Amino acid sequence: MSWLVLVISGVLESVWATALSKSEGLSRPGATAVFFVALLASMGGLAYAMRDLPVGTAYAVWVGIGAALTVLYAMSTGAEAVSVLKLVFLAMIVGGVIGLKLTH
Repeated sequence: MSWLVLVISGVLESVWATALSKSEGLSRPGATAVFFVALLASMGGLAYAMRDLPVGTAYAVWVGIGAALTVLYAMSTGAEAVSVLKLVFLAMIVGGVIGLKLTH
């Protein structure tokens, strides 16, 4: 259960990071509300997962999922350029997250 909560929390990290960007300095109420709700849910899920998982593994997986999804979303919307090197490095992040799961 902790792993599922951790993955969902990583997805929510991507949501709050994107919402923070869209909030234009917390000046847009809708995006700001999404940011705070996703932030609280993401942190709460991370805290829950850390009850059963080592802090280093949990944090690395959470950040890895959030970072990879945030970049992929930005690429898919055209906010960030797509390049082969970026995709290779994203694959390395995903591989690292999988490796951490397999070695736990």
